[in-house]
Amino acid sequence: MSDSHHQESFWRKYIFSTDHKIIGIQYGITALLFMFLGFTLMMVMRWQLAFPDQAVPVIGGLIKWLAELNGFASDGNLPADLYNVFGAMHGTIMIFLGVVPLVVGAFGNYIVPLQIGAPDMAFPKLNMSSYWVYFIGGVIMFASFFLPGGAANSGWTSYPPLADIATTGQTYWLVGMVFLITSSLLGSVNIIVTIVQLRAEGLTWMRLPFFVWSQLVTSFLLLLAFPPLEAAGIFQLMDRVFGTSFFLPSGLVVGGEALNVSGGGSPLLWQHLFWFLAHPEVYVLILPGMGVVGEILANNTRKPLYGYKSLVYSAIFLGFMSFVVWAHHMFLTGMGQGMSVFFQTTTMIISVPSVIILSCFMLSLWGGSIRFNSPMLFALGWIPMFGIGGLTGLPLGLSTPDIHLHDTYYVIGHFHYVVAPGTIFAIFAGIYYWFPKMTGKKLDETLGKLHFYSSFIFMNGIFMPMFIQGMAGVSRRLADGGQAYAHAQDVLVYNEVMSWSAWLLAVAQIPFIINIFRTMMAEREASPDPNPWQATTIEWTDTTSPPLGHGNFEKAPVVHRGPYEYSVPEAKSDYSPQTQS
Repeated sequence: MSDSHHQESFWRKYIFSTDHKIIGIQYGITALLFMFLGFTLMMVMRWQLAFPDQAVPVIGGLIKWLAELNGFASDGNLPADLYNVFGAMHGTIMIFLGVVPLVVGAFGNYIVPLQIGAPDMAFPKLNMSSYWVYFIGGVIMFASFFLPGGAANSGWTSYPPLADIATTGQTYWLVGMVFLITSSLLGSVNIIVTIVQLRAEGLTWMRLPFFVWSQLVTSFLLLLAFPPLEAAGIFQLMDRVFGTSFFLPSGLVVGGEALNVSGGGSPLLWQHLFWFLAHPEVYVLILPGMGVVGEILANNTRKPLYGYKSLVYSAIFLGFMSFVVWAHHMFLTGMGQGMSVFFQTTTMIISVPSVIILSCFMLSLWGGSIRFNSPMLFALGWIPMFGIGGLTGLPLGLSTPDIHLHDTYYVIGHFHYVVAPGTIFAIFAGIYYWFPKMTGKKLDETLGKLHFYSSFIFMNGIFMPMFIQGMAGVSRRLADGGQAYAHAQDVLVYNEVMSWSAWLLAVAQIPFIINIFRTMMAEREASPDPNPWQATTIEWTDTTSPPLGHGNFEKAPVVHRGPYEYSVPEAKSDYSPQTQS
């Protein structure tokens, strides 16, 4: 199946490649760089929250230059207007330019074809297009920082009517989002067709690794949920550029004068279209993470995943239910008691498959011969982090407590427990686990464990105090961290705790960066072990490490058994590869 004999130029092989593995690495490197940018924005914001209006150390000159370029006054501090820009772009970058491209674009692209025994993605040129459309969207987003008035400043949700009358950066945000959404649609179609059409002989649906199932469900979520937001983005772009009023109501007063627009639009229409995407988007972030954790738990407990079919059916049900819960973000819009009850009920129902998945993961640990290596530690750390994120979301799914908690730091804490440690721990677990597959070299375990323990401590140091501040009623998006509010005075001390934790979390990533570069520069063994984890799935048992070029496999694999046959009684070893007859 390999066509690696075909010689390609550097540009064709590494830049405009159609090989799913190279495209996966392109996605991964680009997304990690954008995540570094988003994390940097957060660290600067945390300085402003802990020490309002004081000059930012080290990079104060850069902040002053950017503020003045955007038209804001600054003495090296972060002015409120620029704080709004950083807040909006932090959320946008981390979700749409960081986590989604990593868990779907990088892991999905690289691993799925190898795990199902496919020679490549179903549509290699479409795959290349999806990366470059994503890259263009990211460049547009980044360029908006240098515009007069700065980048988008209406929150990562871009709510009208504010977003319709905001600075030019909001227009760039919308154009960038159209590119990013288009990229996700191209990628999701490719993954679905690849899984459905290119599975190896014998790889039936219930022999698929759980990671492949998670990518399949995620791709359907992207394919069905993103088009409404793309349409909404184009509508909002038309409101800003062509003078339409899809989201602009009549009689809107701006700066003491009536806005000269036709009116008749509905700001709430944007919220419905946005959250119809944004709640399935939460599962776009977390489902691939669940898939990664499942692979690593099975491999490092040396036993099959508990309740494999329950996991699969729960993931499918989770995907379906994610489309009928979106308005629990909108209880305060006055939707009416009947609709509130409906969305409260669906929100409670959607917690059931999440609990089943967590329970299966924890029961998989029971009686296992657990190996506490770096990927396993991050996978184990993921379980309580996602559990905290899920449990703290239940009060927000009920309209009565949501009246008090809505738009407070409680919401920030809940959401970040799901998508920060809940997703990023899974990403790190996947990097440590599949790095030997991509490079033929294992990352250093000592540095990996140092990275995990320090990250685990400081992640909780950032997000746990947010629940305390939120229950005290401190609003989110306050550039002074709540100093102007009497009811916030008793909990302001946590701003410094959270900020120091954020900066120490940045320091905690240094072992990871050193580990990556030191391992990459080290010489590879002459004949690296293609299966250092003694795994059972096809990507480890039937390919070299790193894999061959286009084609992946010298011989088409044939599957004879399930994905997690570890410690099978009377077997010759404690793992039985899927392709072993």
